[in-house]
Amino acid sequence: MYTKGYELKDKQFWIVVMSLGLASMFTFAAFYSFQPLLPVLTKSYDISVSYSSMSMSITTVSLIIGLIVLGFLSDRNGRVLFIKLSIFLSILPFIIIPFMDSYFIIVVLRFIQGFTLAGVPAAALAYIGEEIDAKSSSLATALYISTNALGGMIGRIVAGFVAERYNWQLSLSLIVIFGIIVLIIVLITLPKSKNFISRNRSFKEDLIGFSYHLRNPALLLMFGLGIVLQVTFTGTWTYLPFHLSSPPFSLSLETISYIYFAYAFGILGAPIASWLSNRFTLEKIRVVAILILIIGVACTLHASLLVVLIGLCILCFGFFTAHSLTAASVSRTATHLKGSASSLYLVAYYIGVASGSTLIGPLWDLWKWQGIIYFTLALPIIYLVFLQFSLKLIQNKHANLAYRNTSE
Repeated sequence: MYTKGYELKDKQFWIVVMSLGLASMFTFAAFYSFQPLLPVLTKSYDISVSYSSMSMSITTVSLIIGLIVLGFLSDRNGRVLFIKLSIFLSILPFIIIPFMDSYFIIVVLRFIQGFTLAGVPAAALAYIGEEIDAKSSSLATALYISTNALGGMIGRIVAGFVAERYNWQLSLSLIVIFGIIVLIIVLITLPKSKNFISRNRSFKEDLIGFSYHLRNPALLLMFGLGIVLQVTFTGTWTYLPFHLSSPPFSLSLETISYIYFAYAFGILGAPIASWLSNRFTLEKIRVVAILILIIGVACTLHASLLVVLIGLCILCFGFFTAHSLTAASVSRTATHLKGSASSLYLVAYYIGVASGSTLIGPLWDLWKWQGIIYFTLALPIIYLVFLQFSLKLIQNKHANLAYRNTSE
């Protein structure tokens, strides 16, 4: 039986936002903590830059698998169970990794961790959709997405700062402690589902639902945009420590870790996007956000550290604003099976993470920072032109069909 969801005025609304926000913060802190450690790991294990980045890209691959598998399972067995299990199981690899002498084993453990980390994003948005009143769900979603950025910022800053001052093993131990605290809070405070209805669809029916979305041109464009946004964003941030630790900047890892405070501008992006979308068309704001992202990326080519820092702040704001609006577009565009449409968007989103982490690595090997940035500049510019042209064609097609139907 359906029970009215929590509203903004309800205490439980804020408890849900806090619990899921903390779960999200740990998830993304754990996921991105390896990013600033890549230069250290490259030296410690005497490996190539591309191989070191495997600890990010392989985690992303398993997270994508986890999003699909755990998304299916949470539809059948409930959201809260998978959120709690995700946090607990994701802590365990970080307890083991500091003792490993083989980088291959670390990559394997990160693969396992990527799968377990998927439990939170696979279930959290569905939980919000079921347990939060429709009028308040957009704010809850925006705040949840903001904690994604906050978690990524915390993971990068803590890992980079502690690794420089002490060692990289201690940085992972601190994230373990943070995870244990979050787990205790979530176990105590996250309310049980009131409106969850187990779906007894077969695996084949779920795949049919996915194939339906993959035949929708408008959704395919949004999935493609998710990939492009993440390739641009992750590609820039993954190779940033290598760039800033080299001449002419020659910054220490500790100093580089402070630069991740630029994520604070990303934290503002999602709520601002939610507010603006109620006043202007979502499509127009999304275009502006992508242009802001492009400007931010371009600034990182400058020889001045100040201009680079400003560019990174602009990049974070543009990316998280565009990401929030694209996720909202997927939900609006899907006429039914919205959960599977959102899952597909997240899959596309993390394909972008994997691509930005490792697949563009040869550009760094060949042309260093300029190779990375020229690519991450060209990609969103080309796709934005393609996106606007394609959306116009789809709108004209729908208008023609509507005209024919009324004429008949």
